Amino acid sequence: MVNKMEIKKMKAIVCPKYGPPDVLQLKDIEKPSPNDNEVLIKIQASSLNPADLDFVRGSFYYRMKRLRKPKYLILGSDVAGRVDEIGRNVKQFQAGDEIFVDTWKYGFGAFAEYVCVPEDALRSKPASMTFEQAATLPQAAVLALQGLRDKGRIQSGHKVLINGASGGVGTFAVQIAKSFGAEVTGVASTKKLDMVRSIGADYVIDYTQEDFTKSGQRYDLILDVAAHHSIFNCKRALNPKGIYALIGGSNGPIYQNIFLGPLVSLFGSKKMGIMMWKSNKKESMVSLGELFEAGKFVPVIDRLYPLSEVAEGLRYLEEGHARGKVVITMGQNYGQS
Repeated sequence: MVNKMEIKKMKAIVCPKYGPPDVLQLKDIEKPSPNDNEVLIKIQASSLNPADLDFVRGSFYYRMKRLRKPKYLILGSDVAGRVDEIGRNVKQFQAGDEIFVDTWKYGFGAFAEYVCVPEDALRSKPASMTFEQAATLPQAAVLALQGLRDKGRIQSGHKVLINGASGGVGTFAVQIAKSFGAEVTGVASTKKLDMVRSIGADYVIDYTQEDFTKSGQRYDLILDVAAHHSIFNCKRALNPKGIYALIGGSNGPIYQNIFLGPLVSLFGSKKMGIMMWKSNKKESMVSLGELFEAGKFVPVIDRLYPLSEVAEGLRYLEEGHARGKVVITMGQNYGQS
């Protein structure tokens, strides 16, 4: 029988029930141990995503899966850190290796000091990238790259519009689209337009003053991170053979694209629909590392919060103030910013 004093503990943010970010609690819980094919990661940084808010508040999707309480105790999916311990069947990594990974498929767990992840999900962190920068990539940057390149079939010279250009996915999308040689228009709020210009957008649209679907401009590709327009209005803003890829936004446009997107695409030259994201896809992660090291993008980090202040970070993200990504660091001064 194991002596309770011998059980190793770690700090973690736990979500015992659905509700506002205030339901989150900092607790000492048992430190995990890796299975044979897993790696134990000592987390150095994580980052926040809108999906974390959906999980905490218990969106309709999550409540349909488990009505009474969250399925996972520890949230967060973006991880950057060092390998701390390996399972006996692990061959590609060893203690001390610097990695980044998306834990979405593996029970989340990023808002903690340690997490166990299967070896085949891990990707090596570029040496020139900080842990804070690496923690912004697994979800937002992958979504941007796959949306533009895989779904959007972006080409040099394309006219590309990024709706929601100032957020986590949007700031990556603007820079990655420019790396492909596209002409980029970024849509954001008044206070964020200068930042969107500073990361490479050729043109900017203030959505509080102008509706891009009514401007008369046409685009070869629209990447919609903050969908609030109907599918038919967005279709109007596309060139013939243009592509509309929806990543996030309000429920109305999302459901329209799920149900009507295939029909619109079937009976016309314009293609519209939801971006189907493939997390931890090796080729995507490698491409992002190469683009970073070539100076094609720099992660935009708005704020850093310690692990103890995940709830405050989520409130800031929910209020819509964030420019780029909000990052969680694993410092030792819990309770201090």
